Amino acid sequence: MAGCTAPVNGHRTASGAAACPVCRYRNSYSGNRSHSSYSPNLYGSNGSSGNGYSSMSTGRSGDVSGSKPRWSRSGSTVVYTPAEIRSLTPIRESVERRAVTRPDIRDVFLCHAWDDRSDGAKELHDLLESRGVSVWFSEKDVVLGSSLLREIDKGLAKSRVGLVLVTPALLNRVMAEGIADKELSVLLARDLLVPIIHGTTYEALREVSPLLGSRSGLSTAEEPMSVAADKLAELVSVAL
Repeated sequence: MAGCTAPVNGHRTASGAAACPVCRYRNSYSGNRSHSSYSPNLYGSNGSSGNGYSSMSTGRSGDVSGSKPRWSRSGSTVVYTPAEIRSLTPIRESVERRAVTRPDIRDVFLCHAWDDRSDGAKELHDLLESRGVSVWFSEKDVVLGSSLLREIDKGLAKSRVGLVLVTPALLNRVMAEGIADKELSVLLARDLLVPIIHGTTYEALREVSPLLGSRSGLSTAEEPMSVAADKLAELVSVAL
């Protein structure tokens, strides 16, 4: 399909389909009336679906505004694609269970390449912590002189969700089978993993790690890092 961004960015990300100049109009109706832009069989009469999300109306331009998951905070303006809500719902359900059984553990474990520790990884860490998310981050949680692999094992075990900041540097580390590759192996085994694509593409990721590339995630090419942090904060926030 000419002009479709799926081959490069994919449509599994938070706003991939909505940002695509072709696919965002696929299910839209003509005219200026506000309406749901998604298939009507996904929603009940009140606009809520069986999967716990509600549709947002489109504006006069026909652009898709998005949807909200059941865990969205009251008054939140953060919106998601239905595909992202479907992929994040199992992770959210696990977060809710572990919040009850393991209230003492961190919200997220941040996996990143060593080269990104003072750049993209620190930016994401700081954005998440400013939103009240507790983050395991090697720069602050690995004590000087301790075993890095041992500390990583403990960090993974004591975190509810794993985040992977996918950058060119991380792809290089994975190909070299370095520390990042070992972290990914454990995270992929837990099946509680959200990739954050930053400075690269899903196409490049699939060439290095098809399994990780098959996971739904967020992309900073489609939305600012701050918006990704908003969505992650909602995902892991549980009121006990």
